[in-house]
Amino acid sequence: MGDMRNSDFYAKNQRNEDNHAGGFGCTLEELRSLMELRGSEAVVKIQEDYGDMEGLCQRLKTSQTEGLTGNVTDLEERRTVYGQNLIPPKKPKTFLQLVWEALQDVTLIILEIAAIISLGLSFYQPPGEGSESCGAANAGAEDEGEAEAGWIEGAAILLSVVCVVLVTAFNDWSKEKQFRGLQSRIEQEQKFQVVRGAQVIQLPVADIVVGDIAQIKYGDLLPADGILIQGNDLKIDESSLTGESDHVRKSADKDPMLLSGTHVMEGSGRMMVTAVGVNSQTGIIFTLLGAGGEEEEKKEKKGQAVEDGQQLADCSHPSSHPIATIATDGAAGANAPGNTSLVNGKMQDGNMENNQTKVKKQDGAAAMEMQPLKSAEGGETDEKEKKKSSVSKKEKSVLQGKLTKLAVQIGKAGLLMSAITVIILVLYFAIDNFVYQKRQWLPECTPVYIQYFVKFFIIGVTVLVVAVPEGLPLAVTISLAYSVKKMMKDNNLVRHLDACETMGNATAICSDKTGTLTTNRMTAVQFYMGDVHYKEIPDPSSIPPKTLDLLIHAISINSAYTSKILPPDKEGGLPKQVGNKTECGLLGLVIDLKRDYQPIRNQIPEEKLYKVYTFNSVRKSMSTVTKLPDGSFRMYSKGASEIVLKKCSRILNEVGEPRVFRPRDRDEMVKKVIEPMACDGLRTICVAYRDFPGNPEPQWEDENNIVSDLTAICVVGIEDPVRPEVPEAIRKCQRAGITVRMVTGDNINTARAIAIKCGIIHPGEDFLCIDGKEFNRRIRNEKGEVEQERIDKVWPKLRVLARSSPTDKHTLVKGIIDSTMVDQRQVVAVTGDGTNDGPALKKADVGFAMGIAGTDVAKEASDIILTDDNFSSIVKAVMWGRNVYDSISKFLQFQLTVNVVAVIVAFTGACITQDSPLKAVQMLWVNLIMDTFASLALATEPPTESLLMRRPYGRNKPLISSTMTKNILGHGIYQLIIIFTLLFVGEQIFDIDSGRNAPLHSPPSEHYTIIFNTFVMMQLFNEINARKIHGERNVFDGIFRNPIFCSIVLGTFAIQIVIVQFGGKPFSCSPLDLEKWMWCVFLGLGELVWGQVISTVPNSKLRFLRGAGQLTHKDDMPEEELNEDQEEIDHAERELRRGQILWFRGLSRIQTQIEVVNTFKSGTSFQGALRRQSSTTSQNQDVTNVSSPSHMSLSNALSSPTSTAAVPAGQC
Repeated sequence: MGDMRNSDFYAKNQRNEDNHAGGFGCTLEELRSLMELRGSEAVVKIQEDYGDMEGLCQRLKTSQTEGLTGNVTDLEERRTVYGQNLIPPKKPKTFLQLVWEALQDVTLIILEIAAIISLGLSFYQPPGEGSESCGAANAGAEDEGEAEAGWIEGAAILLSVVCVVLVTAFNDWSKEKQFRGLQSRIEQEQKFQVVRGAQVIQLPVADIVVGDIAQIKYGDLLPADGILIQGNDLKIDESSLTGESDHVRKSADKDPMLLSGTHVMEGSGRMMVTAVGVNSQTGIIFTLLGAGGEEEEKKEKKGQAVEDGQQLADCSHPSSHPIATIATDGAAGANAPGNTSLVNGKMQDGNMENNQTKVKKQDGAAAMEMQPLKSAEGGETDEKEKKKSSVSKKEKSVLQGKLTKLAVQIGKAGLLMSAITVIILVLYFAIDNFVYQKRQWLPECTPVYIQYFVKFFIIGVTVLVVAVPEGLPLAVTISLAYSVKKMMKDNNLVRHLDACETMGNATAICSDKTGTLTTNRMTAVQFYMGDVHYKEIPDPSSIPPKTLDLLIHAISINSAYTSKILPPDKEGGLPKQVGNKTECGLLGLVIDLKRDYQPIRNQIPEEKLYKVYTFNSVRKSMSTVTKLPDGSFRMYSKGASEIVLKKCSRILNEVGEPRVFRPRDRDEMVKKVIEPMACDGLRTICVAYRDFPGNPEPQWEDENNIVSDLTAICVVGIEDPVRPEVPEAIRKCQRAGITVRMVTGDNINTARAIAIKCGIIHPGEDFLCIDGKEFNRRIRNEKGEVEQERIDKVWPKLRVLARSSPTDKHTLVKGIIDSTMVDQRQVVAVTGDGTNDGPALKKADVGFAMGIAGTDVAKEASDIILTDDNFSSIVKAVMWGRNVYDSISKFLQFQLTVNVVAVIVAFTGACITQDSPLKAVQMLWVNLIMDTFASLALATEPPTESLLMRRPYGRNKPLISSTMTKNILGHGIYQLIIIFTLLFVGEQIFDIDSGRNAPLHSPPSEHYTIIFNTFVMMQLFNEINARKIHGERNVFDGIFRNPIFCSIVLGTFAIQIVIVQFGGKPFSCSPLDLEKWMWCVFLGLGELVWGQVISTVPNSKLRFLRGAGQLTHKDDMPEEELNEDQEEIDHAERELRRGQILWFRGLSRIQTQIEVVNTFKSGTSFQGALRRQSSTTSQNQDVTNVSSPSHMSLSNALSSPTSTAAVPAGQC
């Protein structure tokens, strides 16, 4: 099925069934068919076939309470019979496949064809060789050896094409390898709690086997299929398999079936694993999709999203990739049926070519359903971790949008230049030969002429090759891949490449409090009990024994049994807290009171708990009911103090007897106890209980009545200290122009106290600290709908949002992102750790999940995982993101200087001397230097703290700043002057033969070698200049911190010496003596001096040329919004249309200018001009749809009766 290895899996599993599943009482097939049932059907089937769950456990040789023994041979046996918990990954692309993909590049194909034609013609000896009639075409070929060397140029071009291809393929290959490493790292980090030999242990997901008893809790992503043995208030989100977004309630007696890849949204429980790997529900779907992926692959074009099979198979086990991420709307549901039929179709006839191509073509909803998203590098979707989602794909990252636009602009210019070059060369040759010298076109001369035309064509293509910056995607990839690798060391695990670069543009960070800003090590430091407020934990003897006993029981029983305190790893260290940290803080209180919680838990194990109302973000409390020996019930409750106290009607007094607790007592307690605790930055938890009669049994489902009329035992103040490095990190963010907001579920006073400690708010500033209730009151209208203009009044000053629900977090993030009140669209980063943070993490531009405290659901929705849960790692991410942006800008500055110079030199040289001073092979070498090597050298600059000294660039800032434009033009002018001087008077300066107007196949001249060598030397030294893009003087600053840069510059220099001295005919080089070499190096060094001259010119003098690579507002809209009704237009087509629009816009602008000038000249009425102007505008409007603001200003200026000066102003 699809992948060969999958079929091996099946074959192996099938074989084992014959001997009745290797001694187990269930075959693989039986378990698989059992797992296909749902709800009551499954319960009936288990009762019919196995008696009950106990019977099934016996058949699988496992125990409900103690789990598997953990015996190695037994585990191996289970793996052979029931399979391993991993899905065999699809084989990575081989190096040859990557080479083949690199060869698909259009410019390379054109070059290959030209080179092959050139080769063919050089071996063809025309019969009319000696005849004079072919004229100039034959001159200079007297030397036999030279004529024979004609093939070298073609061969050299092919060789250099091979070089370029190999380099590209190698880069892709190493990138893919890196991603696989990243993927396996993400997978290894995923562990799951399993009971083995009566001990709860954490296992890597891949080690889980059938028969294991797994403990599941809120926030887990289930790693295998299983049957629920015992559950408390368990709710599962199965949308990843069914598309239904409603949560499904699971219980051992009604619907016990749990499926891999689904998320636990509430509650806890234990399940017995019944299917793993390819036999689990997710695995089965993966395998089907993998089978379809094969045919699709054949039709893959480079630059199209990598097929599903690859993306799926890259996860080595289901849990790291549910089939689709949580669909927030019903979209997945809508698409699901179509999806399954597609899968079945693939199963029935392996060949669904037509369907596949249809899906590819429409690229609409169905294809979206089946394809991973585009990655950071436009075409190359090598991104395994991209989510499949039924939501529309995220808009392009800022950098990507700007780069695409720039590359298209440069490409158009290059194409134009190369076409003009070829046309001019051909026309010049034809006119010179057939018009001036009045030659006849003789049949025997045809091959000679064709050889000329091929040479012209090669020159044209070379101009194009140099003009097209194919190094851009390479630079972006290298820069991002390098950053991602280094960010791992800074505790950032990047799941989506473009997140790294988006982070550099971040303007706002909405951070959680617990664990991110604080250490997430909770300790109880104060408590209030029996009318006494203890500022530190008292001696247990001073507390009434009855009250103490109640408190110890309430804490030990009413907390997840997975929360425990273990002895420290190192001598003298702090005890280890496992599980929920707040509960660990309370358990720590039990230990501080010289008691132990474990004996109580052993006495009342989890399965004896009568009913559990687990903690969730709505309840903000947790309650557990136990049955007492006399048949009555006792419920323990704990939660946020203001919420639990509202439900209390009594409180224990100083002797441990309940007394009445009235609302006014509560208000007094809030003022005197809770607020002072909160102002110290403590989290306050209230512990309470309630007794129920055994007969009649209470209505447990009526939660509101059950969890009320409680008796308060005590209020505990838990401290979670601020991480020592956080205040400094926040100060860096604020200095870098990033606003930090705290969004927390804690009480407002606690939140405010922590925010002051962190430096998020400074006393005396104008800021807002509000809670969720007040936030909703301010942003919603009378109907309860959220209004953007209301949010706009709140968010700019908001610094702390307390007692917030996940919906509030999502609303806030969405409100900030959608806000139009600031000129730059805000780029928002969000941190989250809980399951309910998923939507906010998804909505944010960059979602950070916590690696330690984060749930699987949060990690799945995030872009970057913080492996140390620390806020200061986010600041590192900002630094790396800005560094990526700067690296690309450095590369661009260097690349565009080379492009401009090389294109102009080749173009003018060809037009004036009929031959490009830089030959095709030399151009390709220059291209290799500036594309591949420079992208490596400049893209691997390490970040410095100075990156955090400036504000974010924002979405609308041009990619090429005015300083960069100044540098590009300045260095371009210097290089052109030097090269043209050498070209036209070089032979006199150096007293050598002129290389101009050399006939075909003439030997390489020293003259042109000097030009080539000087050109390369100037590029080398300009590469050092390109290290700084903000006009800094010291370009050598920190150069030795980047060994890659130094080695590339020196390496290039060495290879250049070899090429010039020994390159000979293939590189059209003639060896130079030391003096000439010194001149070349001297002219190159001039670049560094010239760079200093340029940086003294103030930018204000260069007002022009600001907009290169700028994203206009139109581009800034995500493409979905533009094309929602129509099918996605092909990218090239869109560019074409945009070209037409710009063309019309330009035309109408020129028309308008002429009109204005004429109007001024003739002094006629403005109205006539205006009438004409409006008619051109209206024509233009039909074409444009999106008219630029400067367009309108003119007609307004014209129509306004004010001074005439308004007209030119409107025009500019």
